Amino acid sequence: MRSSDHYLRPSEAADRLGVSTKALRVYEERGLVAPIRTAAGWRAYGPEEMGRLAEVAALRALGLSLAQIARVLAGEAQDLEPALAAHQATLEERARLLAGTVAKVRALRADIAHGKMPAIAELARLTRAGTEVQVAFDLPWPWGGERFELRDIRALNYIIGPLGSGKTRFAQRLAEALPDAIFLGLERATDGAAEARSRLAADPMLKARIERTLAWLIEDGATVSDALMALLVGLESEGPAYIVVDMVEQGLDRATQEALIAHLRRHQPGSRPLFLLTRSSAILDLAAIGPDETIILCPANHSPPTHVAPYPGAPGYEAVATCLAPPEVRARTEGVIAWRPEVA
Repeated sequence: MRSSDHYLRPSEAADRLGVSTKALRVYEERGLVAPIRTAAGWRAYGPEEMGRLAEVAALRALGLSLAQIARVLAGEAQDLEPALAAHQATLEERARLLAGTVAKVRALRADIAHGKMPAIAELARLTRAGTEVQVAFDLPWPWGGERFELRDIRALNYIIGPLGSGKTRFAQRLAEALPDAIFLGLERATDGAAEARSRLAADPMLKARIERTLAWLIEDGATVSDALMALLVGLESEGPAYIVVDMVEQGLDRATQEALIAHLRRHQPGSRPLFLLTRSSAILDLAAIGPDETIILCPANHSPPTHVAPYPGAPGYEAVATCLAPPEVRARTEGVIAWRPEVA
């Protein structure tokens, strides 16, 4: 270890890069970075290692898989063009939305200059997402029928809560209330496997989309299984405007979960929003959640579901953190459900 250089511990390196320490371990396992080892055997990251990690994080942000990143770092450029094209589309969509908001602000200022007071509702809309979609419904049991309103739907929306919190019934009711939405239940991993194969055989375009997605996932370490195939058929099928998925990690190992969520984060502008029920820390990594993702918590005390900001100290953050567990722990409790009394 070069004593003249300043080295960072994994937690320090992760904080500086805005990634999780788990991501650093994955990058090391895939040969993308080789941290220095101290005399005691601890990992440490110096200037050279931090420079390589910054490159990896930047390429990951462009939507490249880990295998694609390895090829780019080796000097191969064939994977860059589609990634840059997707990034350009994202930036253009943001620019379009921002230009629309600027035009609204300009119009409101012009109204004020002419003595016209803008409506408060118009001012409130300026701070909301340009593609805001609203849905409202009465909460089902175990709630008491309180009114729930969802004002801001992101590309990825996580629904989380402890056993017995009602999160599955909430998600089902949400799928009913959203226009043109479908609910992918847990039966997809068993009953849906045969149906998935049948649909793939009957729909060449769907099969081609799934083959492209599978290639990306496999490069990122995913294991092909009936559970994964049934899930992908639901996610890649055309038609629904929204997809609500019950326990997205069901039947998937850690590597597959990590590859899947990395793939889902590559949403393009205009892609349909996803609502993912989860209790896996590999799916919902609180240190890696992005700006186009949101968390909806169904509390244990059956107060109405609420949005939770993904940073320590935010209301509900600790409750969300205690609901999450690594895939190995989740596998031990797979199939466990909360008891529900008969409702008259």
